Amino acid sequence: LWNTMVSEETTSPQYAVLNALVAEPGLDQRTVGERVGLDRSTIAEVVSRLGRRGLLDKVRDPQDGRRSLLRLTDEGLRVHRRLGVRIDRMNQVFLAPLAADEQAVFFDLIR
Repeated sequence: LWNTMVSEETTSPQYAVLNALVAEPGLDQRTVGERVGLDRSTIAEVVSRLGRRGLLDKVRDPQDGRRSLLRLTDEGLRVHRRLGVRIDRMNQVFLAPLAADEQAVFFDLIR
């Protein structure tokens, strides 16, 4: 929810890509971009930056050698887990003024 303030190293689009690859490892770049709502040039830049940071690897698709599949490295998984914990804590702080049923409505609305 409030991940823009969680890390100075990892942007919201980068976290979204990490999140997508945790949910569905081995997606190709185009599909990841579609999942997180990024255009072709933006997803290419995000993937490149995450690769340079050692957070994801590209591997050739065994069914189609022209296509690369994306997988998080062990470090990528660690960064995702660490940021997820921070995001959960921040969400608890921001949502604390709401009653449990109001929090449920809030999440229903943003979905």
